Amino acid sequence: MNSQHSGIEHIDKRDVAEAFRDRMALLLARKGFNLSQFAESVGIDRSALSQFLAPGSTRLPRAETLCTIARTYGVSVDWLMGLIANDEVASEAVPMIEIERVTEASASIKLATWHREAMGYKIRYVPTTLPDLLRTDEIGSYEFGDFTKIEREAKEQQMHDQLSYSRRPETDMEVCMPFQSIEQLAKGEGNWSQVPRHVRKDQMEHMIRLTEELYPTFRLFLFDARKHYSAAYTLFGPLRAAIYIGNMYLLINSVEHIRALTGHFDGLIRNADVAPDKVAGRLVDYMDILR
Repeated sequence: MNSQHSGIEHIDKRDVAEAFRDRMALLLARKGFNLSQFAESVGIDRSALSQFLAPGSTRLPRAETLCTIARTYGVSVDWLMGLIANDEVASEAVPMIEIERVTEASASIKLATWHREAMGYKIRYVPTTLPDLLRTDEIGSYEFGDFTKIEREAKEQQMHDQLSYSRRPETDMEVCMPFQSIEQLAKGEGNWSQVPRHVRKDQMEHMIRLTEELYPTFRLFLFDARKHYSAAYTLFGPLRAAIYIGNMYLLINSVEHIRALTGHFDGLIRNADVAPDKVAGRLVDYMDILR
């Protein structure tokens, strides 16, 4: 095994075992195999495979078995253990943390790629302002008014792509954001002080429609920014996390750090003031400000 494996001793074995189960589930789904077929393909006992894949199990196969699975299915051992995001053998050198510099146009392409690679996993994110898929074109034009034509078109395409993605039957997406961001929109305060009332009203009505239409595959949680803080970031299932820093993303590819961010997101959900099934009602209340 390569030098990256020396870091496993610093990672909770439960996290590694859970990542292994996630990756094995993905391999099984790709091949359409049941446990018996998969076990036979790599020459291990079905009952042993069942024990490795049992929920909550911390057992892992021997190194020889991991290498056999990796060699048979054209993936790396690091990928099987959840240490890297990509499953190509050549990607073993992918660092656990890296910087991805982007323009608005290239950011849209990167996000689309990461969403596609995470298909079938839960997508969870904290937006910088409003979730892309909930923006109207008018609000998008206001927020991205200083962008170049190419950057603005890329951002608008990203908004539409996310909405289309959220309508897929297999989608599982959670978003956490401060309810103060929506209050400011309704009141025309802060970033929204130059937005005409009718544009803000259309945006609120648009969010009400979509949060009702897309629930429960899309779930929006609202928390109190006076009590809790979060930077903008996205969790692409167990594959990677991306923290937005402006013109770059800090990409997290390691199990240990992805688990930490997942725990932070879980905390935002636990402390949310408004649950997804109540969000549309809260938005209707904010509409009173616009009347």
